[in-house]
Amino acid sequence: MASNRSHRVLCVGAGNTGRSHILAYHRLDGFEIAGICTRSPESRKAVMEELEEAYPEFDDYYVALEATKPDAVCISTYPDTHYDYTKAALKAGCHVFLEKPIAETVEEAEELVELAKSANRKLVVGYVLRHHPSWVTFVEKARQLGKPLVMRMNLNQQSSGAQWQTHRQLLSSISPIVDCGVHYVDVMCQMTGAKPVRVSGIGARLTDDLPEGKINYGQLQVTFDDGSVGWYEAGWGPMMSENAFFVKDVVGPKGSLSIVAKEAAGPGRSADIASHAVTQQLQVHHGELDSDGSFVKEDEFLSMETEPGHDALFQREQEFFLQALNDDLDVSELLEAACHASRIVLAADESFRTGKTIQLP
Repeated sequence: MASNRSHRVLCVGAGNTGRSHILAYHRLDGFEIAGICTRSPESRKAVMEELEEAYPEFDDYYVALEATKPDAVCISTYPDTHYDYTKAALKAGCHVFLEKPIAETVEEAEELVELAKSANRKLVVGYVLRHHPSWVTFVEKARQLGKPLVMRMNLNQQSSGAQWQTHRQLLSSISPIVDCGVHYVDVMCQMTGAKPVRVSGIGARLTDDLPEGKINYGQLQVTFDDGSVGWYEAGWGPMMSENAFFVKDVVGPKGSLSIVAKEAAGPGRSADIASHAVTQQLQVHHGELDSDGSFVKEDEFLSMETEPGHDALFQREQEFFLQALNDDLDVSELLEAACHASRIVLAADESFRTGKTIQLP
């Protein structure tokens, strides 16, 4: 039975993503912010100035969890904290909204999923593209192209200044294809509906401004049991090219489908997080030929100009979280998909480091 009571949420992290989640909790009926926890007072001050309201502040997660005793915790911190923070929240009896990826290893991700089930708590992972109407349409159209599919995607980011500092902090615990790749391999899995069977990966260290052994460029290739193949590429840093930072297209026997986001391109745009969710247009190419060898249909351009902006997209995620809490939604399929995506990107990272193609179970 649906519940309309307000859920008290402890918000942990107030970076680009955490800020958007905090704004959503502040705006949505059904949520009440119990506290905001960040490593630095500056990030808390910035978000509360934007909210024009003060909430209890913390710089220690475990102190905040004990002090606020929330109904739910929103974790938007660096990936190396996800496992410990989520485990503590679930053991405290809280529901959890967790930014991707679930954890740094598949074993930790699966452990958290089992813990949420045994505790009868909701664990919702932030796969924002599943709530993006343009990407939902993209998946639907891709499924009409026949099999096998060839899926080509990347998200390279040329960053400098504060953006490069943020990337450097992320890169100290995770590679770009693991951090962002989970979104796009999840999309690939949705489009094919097939089982991934093997993964290979390459990577490169393009700067010494990182801890030893860390890389800031990577690419993965994944093969599915229906013959579909896909690749995803991601690189971060001041040396990256912006000429092809946003490639999102799919080719099948019946034609192809591409996201045409012209306004997302241009100097300085690849590091702008708001541009990453922009689609603008979908280009549908029909591959059928007439008897004279010409195309039967011209390409279609589907306008996506009414798509929601960055903050509105993250609010959709929290609306789903609220529905999961109020209506007791079964989120087990989504958690399985999240673990599946993590398995693929982590296999790519293993492939790069071992020089071997990884066979998936």
